[in-house]
Amino acid sequence: MTTIPFVPQLTTSPPFQANVTLDGASYVLQALWNIYRNDWYFSIVSASEGIVFIGPLIGSPQDANIYLAQGVFKISKLIYDVDNQQFVITP
Repeated sequence: MTTIPFVPQLTTSPPFQANVTLDGASYVLQALWNIYRNDWYFSIVSASEGIVFIGPLIGSPQDANIYLAQGVFKISKLIYDVDNQQFVITP
């Protein structure tokens, strides 16, 4: 399990960015603030494929996992743990 603290910096572009490994490949996880909806969106970007996924950043509560980018990756699972403000990647 890999945890990545979600600490956006509103003075940088994008406000949040982290290198992640999903299904054994390297990706960049980015988060952007959507001023029209007043919430966060995230994207998963590959150097070779470009944008692989983009969608709303939906937080998982303590008692359930809401998987982000479900169906895009065969093995890896990505959630946003809203209580601890961190992304969690398994396995």
